[in-house]
Amino acid sequence: MSAGEIHTAMQRIDSHTVLYGVIGDPIHHSKSPIMLNRAFQETGINGVYLAFHITADKLSSFVSGVRAMGIRGVNVTIPHKLDMMKEMDEIDESARAVGAMNTIVNDNGHLIGYNTDGIGYVRSLKEEAEPELAGKKIVVIGAGGAARGIVYALTGEQPERITIANRSLGKAEELAAALRHRADIAAVTNDELQSVCADADVVINTTSLGMYPNVGESPLDASWLKAGAVASDLIYNPLQTKFLQEAALHGCRTHGGLGMFIYQGAYAFEYWTGQPAPVQAMRETVLAALQD
Repeated sequence: MSAGEIHTAMQRIDSHTVLYGVIGDPIHHSKSPIMLNRAFQETGINGVYLAFHITADKLSSFVSGVRAMGIRGVNVTIPHKLDMMKEMDEIDESARAVGAMNTIVNDNGHLIGYNTDGIGYVRSLKEEAEPELAGKKIVVIGAGGAARGIVYALTGEQPERITIANRSLGKAEELAAALRHRADIAAVTNDELQSVCADADVVINTTSLGMYPNVGESPLDASWLKAGAVASDLIYNPLQTKFLQEAALHGCRTHGGLGMFIYQGAYAFEYWTGQPAPVQAMRETVLAALQD
């Protein structure tokens, strides 16, 4: 958002302006405020979206503030996607099934937790890289909050198999067990990544390895991937991580995290407002911010 656009948005703030926000620890790197404020501006909604740095010991106090101040909607990011659930009055099936949430809707003091990570990711993956996921062998690296939502959404696409790889086998197995009734899901440690990637059609990094400023990191050796496979990364800063750059050199198709970021925000916007999200404007704004 340019200085002029920010000024225009600020002029609209009045006693009727509805407050929205995102919480995390850390949070100052987040592009959500520029993206969602552009969405409100584009649709003419009298809302403003802010970033709040909330540590784990302040979660309950923050939720009290959401109710007291009438904050209409909140996005929840690392590391609060699991712990925030116990603060909700109601958990949507999308979040309950995976034990992680990333969106709060405040319905007159009744707080409902949703998970838009998974549906946002799968929509992006199908539009930008692999339109047909049925019958595919998929490897998911990591078993945290984002991975939970993504695996849940992937199970609805009839893949042949999903393998969750994590440093801790227990955490991967816990996630696999929770969703095994929906699809064929296996759990392995990262020590087995090379073997499970050898015949994988899609390999997804859900960890923070390679995220700015640690751009020299990668979750695996790209030579482990078969040519033609999709290498997918949830990270959107940088747009092309080391993992994706090296995968492309080994003949893989690549899929970055920008689309997931846009769509998870778009679904949240639609839950809060009941209006279609201006996806293209949101994408333009985030891309411009990343290029700055």
